Amino acid sequence: MTSLLILYTGAGLLLIILAVPLIQRRVPPNIWYGFRLPQTLNDPEIWYAVNEYGGRGLLWVGVITLVTAVGLYFVLNGNVELYASVCASVILGSMLVDVILSLRYLGTLKKK
Repeated sequence: MTSLLILYTGAGLLLIILAVPLIQRRVPPNIWYGFRLPQTLNDPEIWYAVNEYGGRGLLWVGVITLVTAVGLYFVLNGNVELYASVCASVILGSMLVDVILSLRYLGTLKKK
């Protein structure tokens, strides 16, 4: 179970590290990193706005992942299957929420 703790903690830290440059608007439009859709890739103003917004969500996903991984490690006391399932569900669920909110935010920018 310790290896899963390292895996999920590392994933949370990685998400936080990836979020910071997006929030700071330091990632130019590209095909590898960021919220990549035709609308964002074709307009730098939209790119930076959506990626800052999505990056803030990604930062929260990382924090939630870290807290969940560490907290459940001590609470579940060796139940590996439950630990892995809950941590994976938290990551996937919170990422899904971030993507949906970012898409909604993109929709508000396109209307302006």
